[in-house]
Amino acid sequence: MEYQVFDTTLRDGGQREGISYSVADKLAVAKLLDEFGVGFIEGGWPGAMPKDTEFFARARTELQLKNALLVAFGATRKAGVDVAEDPQVKALLDAETPVVCVVAKSDIRHVERALRTTGDENLAMVRDTVRHLVANGRRAFVDCEHFFDGFRYDPAYTASVVKTAIEAGAERVVMCDTNGGMLPSMITKAITEVVERTGVTPDLLGIHCQNDTSCAVANTVAAVEAGVKHFQCTANGYGERPGNADLFATVSNIQLKLQRQVLPDGCLEQATRVSTALAEIANIAPDTHQAYVGAAAFAHKAGLHASAIKVDPLLYNHVDPSVVGNDMRILVTEMAGRASIELKSRELGIDLAGHPDTLTTVTRRVKDLEAGGWSFEAADASFELLVRDELSDGGLARPFSLESYRVQVEHREDGSVVSEATVKVRVRGERVIATAEGNGPVNALDEALRAALTQYYPHLKNFELTDFKVRILEGSHGTNAITRVLLETGDGERDWTTVGVHENIVEASWVALVDALTYGLDHENR
Repeated sequence: MEYQVFDTTLRDGGQREGISYSVADKLAVAKLLDEFGVGFIEGGWPGAMPKDTEFFARARTELQLKNALLVAFGATRKAGVDVAEDPQVKALLDAETPVVCVVAKSDIRHVERALRTTGDENLAMVRDTVRHLVANGRRAFVDCEHFFDGFRYDPAYTASVVKTAIEAGAERVVMCDTNGGMLPSMITKAITEVVERTGVTPDLLGIHCQNDTSCAVANTVAAVEAGVKHFQCTANGYGERPGNADLFATVSNIQLKLQRQVLPDGCLEQATRVSTALAEIANIAPDTHQAYVGAAAFAHKAGLHASAIKVDPLLYNHVDPSVVGNDMRILVTEMAGRASIELKSRELGIDLAGHPDTLTTVTRRVKDLEAGGWSFEAADASFELLVRDELSDGGLARPFSLESYRVQVEHREDGSVVSEATVKVRVRGERVIATAEGNGPVNALDEALRAALTQYYPHLKNFELTDFKVRILEGSHGTNAITRVLLETGDGERDWTTVGVHENIVEASWVALVDALTYGLDHENR
């Protein structure tokens, strides 16, 4: 590929607060990044980090990469140490990766204050290390740490680090915005001046941006527009402080907006899937509002948008969501008009185009319910039940009807708290009473209802409540405030979300629970 997509999720991305990859995690991440089509995967710092040393050892036999080359990261030789004797340089070679990336000081202030050496010795450290790596058959990249800050302070010295690395045989010299303080115009200006000072063409330079100004992606794109063909990113923007340039947004912008091929054919469509899978491995909830790959990236709420989308989806989408493996969604809220309701119903497999009266009724009901605190934008299952109920003569058939329920909470002398629920329901003409205990009132109700229904609907055994969210609605206060409950349920194959609203949190939970079981059973019987 003409462009080099260099991913550093396993090294720089792992510095994000809350992320701690095991070796098995790192192997899984590398496989996913390879599927996405990146050209280089920086796996870590062998010799300095035992976990990374183990990763590279296992990778030799456990990773069969199709698109990417594995990269070992390290530092130049230490000041005053022969490069062939430097243990960390030896560790880089022992990792047996085809590519090595070494970090070098390019800000004279860091050279003198952090390394406590001279500018000339630092240049020798860069020169010796690159030559040694190349002589041992490695492709060498050099990350110029604090490049932009150093270039603004002493452009002559920072430029000399770039020139020294290239003359020693470095394939790319990467300009690092280590403090993340640059803006796109600053990036463009610096690249122009570096090229003029050194005679090094932009295609021999690389870019690595932190996100402290929220400009990491924009800065990376600006560098590519200035002629840079090597750019470093992390999946989902993971990294220290506010993070790094997001791999998925950067690649999508360059490939879709600049029309420059940076991934193999068919790989960009994997963006949403890979992004979500990597978030799961990192044990971080996916950012629903992440550009391109977030669940809300192509979600439309306003009725005006929906009317236009009904005519042509691209009128309100900057790209076709499918090119990054995402989907367009219509959100059903108090802002919804008839077009929103019709499009959302169609998304759920219900065509209301031939039912104008039902469409009007559903639109009115949604607006009325939303005004009372209901929210359907995250509760597709409850919305679908509402639509099907309006479409069905006499209403949607329910698997059971409630006679009554009762919940009590007992705080015992030993400090334990136990909830007990009793439900009385009618199922297929029979009256059924069931009682169950749980660790809370909602859990107890769920267990009691299942006890009553499972003999009639065995598939209920597969249903599991996977998430429970409670929100006190804005404008209501105190212990008698109106409560909204969202329940997420799954059966091992699919997940669905339902909503309930009431002044009583138990009743709100009951409404959401009934919808959850009704929806699951309804889909099971289709």
